[in-house]
Amino acid sequence: MDKILLNNRVEIWGGIECSINRVGDRYMDQTLLSGHYTREDDIQRFAALGISAMRYPVLWEKHAPEPNREIDWFETERKLNELRKVNLTPIAGLVHHGSGPAHTSFHNDTFSEGLALYAEQVARKFPWLEYYTPVNEPLTTARFCGLYGHWFPHGNDDSSFLRVLIAECKGTILAMQAIRKINPHAKLVFTEDLGKTHSTPKLKYQADFENLRRWLSIDLVCGAVNISHPLYKYILDAGIGTEELAFFTQNPCPPDILGFNHYLTSERYIDEQTSNYPPHTWGGNIEQQYADVEAVRVEQECMSGPYELLKEAWERYHLALAVTEVHLHCSREEQLRWFHNMWETANRLKQEGVEIRAITAWALLGSFDWVSLLTRQNGYYESGVFDLRAASPRPTALSKLITTLSQGKTYAHPVLAEKGWWQRPCRIEYRSAQSHPQHIETRTTRPIIITGKSGSLGKAFARICDLRGIHYHLMGRQDFRITAPAAIEDLILQYNPWAIINTAGFVRVDEAESDAENCFMVNSIAPRELAKQCSRYDVKFVTFSSDLVFDGKKNDPYVESDTVSPLSIFGQSKAAAEKAVLAENPDALVIRTSTYFGPWDSMNFVADALYSFQKSLPFKVVNDVIVSPTYTPDLVNVALDLLLDEEHGIWNISNNGELSWAVLAEEVAKRSGYSTARLNPISLKEMGFVAPRPQYSVLKSEKGFTLPNLENALDRFFHEQELVTI
Repeated sequence: MDKILLNNRVEIWGGIECSINRVGDRYMDQTLLSGHYTREDDIQRFAALGISAMRYPVLWEKHAPEPNREIDWFETERKLNELRKVNLTPIAGLVHHGSGPAHTSFHNDTFSEGLALYAEQVARKFPWLEYYTPVNEPLTTARFCGLYGHWFPHGNDDSSFLRVLIAECKGTILAMQAIRKINPHAKLVFTEDLGKTHSTPKLKYQADFENLRRWLSIDLVCGAVNISHPLYKYILDAGIGTEELAFFTQNPCPPDILGFNHYLTSERYIDEQTSNYPPHTWGGNIEQQYADVEAVRVEQECMSGPYELLKEAWERYHLALAVTEVHLHCSREEQLRWFHNMWETANRLKQEGVEIRAITAWALLGSFDWVSLLTRQNGYYESGVFDLRAASPRPTALSKLITTLSQGKTYAHPVLAEKGWWQRPCRIEYRSAQSHPQHIETRTTRPIIITGKSGSLGKAFARICDLRGIHYHLMGRQDFRITAPAAIEDLILQYNPWAIINTAGFVRVDEAESDAENCFMVNSIAPRELAKQCSRYDVKFVTFSSDLVFDGKKNDPYVESDTVSPLSIFGQSKAAAEKAVLAENPDALVIRTSTYFGPWDSMNFVADALYSFQKSLPFKVVNDVIVSPTYTPDLVNVALDLLLDEEHGIWNISNNGELSWAVLAEEVAKRSGYSTARLNPISLKEMGFVAPRPQYSVLKSEKGFTLPNLENALDRFFHEQELVTI
């Protein structure tokens, strides 16, 4: 029985980002980068989500990179058999954004016929496989390989684009023919990007052309590109022969399931007024130059959105649909909103009579370097349903969302009641001259409470919550007594928060030596009482600790499990808080960090150094204390993500890297273009601090979580400084 067909509700499938794309002579294998080939427990991890099917790579470039070589199926066979055991239906992908092994070419039949031969080998080895995607997103791959020049063979004209597209679509048909000789019941799951081009009135002709072209791969495999097709002449004019097109009309292979991958960047807007847009967006055709930007970024309300686009696809083809990639590269709550929005959209369409089978949680293990469209190997990782930066893949908030929906239950979270960034005014980068102020909406969702209204960290949380569309209230000592249990309880009852983030603290390290009572009251007792009340009312709780809980004798980065041994009263107050908070509330999240610096406040070391250099003032700085400074926006964003992921316990969070205070000051001078002539590096002993400090307090997470390196953080600090100044 066909499990995919049995269920009456929209199902959830899964998939791992598995592209093997080629740039020049270099191949990039996403599955290799993710470690999935050798990790033993991934299939069990995927099955635990409750998904029903899995887009799974059985890739040509991986298994048959050279001709006439015996294929080693061992690892893939083991993984596919495991999928069967856990009742996950595989959808085998044979080429995923690839151009085939190096010995094949789009410019002759070696690609299409070679793919058919490989597909036959797969079918003979795994005759029980029923669902296949021979080529993922043929049209998108053809654009990237043949029209934009991003990927091999790096074409940039209509002829190259169509040559790639013809080869991939022919390969799809030949592959399915070869597979069906062995398994007549095999089904084609044909995937493609689902987008649309919008335009100014003057460019409607170009938008109309692109909106016809977006269906071309599907029209080809369905055998619909004949002499009456509106793009028939365009194809012939580009050098494709009539006999090549006749192959498709003579060998139609309509998909059993049309899989659409829709991203926020899939909808485009073109405008001939190029001066309103940055030069990197400029392009054009032989008649006209125009800017091509994401439709979501323009002020005009021109986007169709997934509901309209999927409905349009259904009305055009009346074939079973699935959303075969649901992914958003953004902060965690936006990922939740996007997936949940797609889930609701698919179910709405199903209720209206559209035959839509499933949506697919894509990039279960995250992906690498898609920010550069896989054109560069910078190691930039974006997490998905699991985060690979841990000792073993760590479930994110998406995991709970998917598990809950797969079980047929309703998933509710206050952040889902807020609009996604693509629905908020912050989406707009390109405004018209007649822009009007946006109406500020009243927010009624459950908020986050942020304590520490006057502090730089509290202000940073408020700023970033605004950017991320998270409802919050920023509270100070004038709003409630942070050390009073009754006041905390009243606050919770009044605002009904879903989380409290405590950024308040006694931060004057030297003064703490003579004011221990106040230091412990604010740094230890207050977080303990907040943790206790949060536990009582089932409110998530986050608080912050410090690298000064360590004595510096280790001389290696401190991890979460290292024994604390503070030297100062301040450090003792933070160590006491860690213990008390987790004793009262084991679900609390305690984030240890080092000194932090950000672009929006002047109360940090980097800002002090910059001010001194600007004013040519002498600047004394310690040269024998090694630290791991933290960029405030990184710290806040990670803290919010961990909160949404429902992580708990102690986490060490700082930017990757270590240096002395003196070297940090030199880096500030170098990046700002100032002389270090008035910089005065001295020893810790010479500085004469009242409170003792560790000479080494670098933080590192044994939980595998890392922030960008410090050099990258400093670069972004100076960029943000310029924007804030402007």
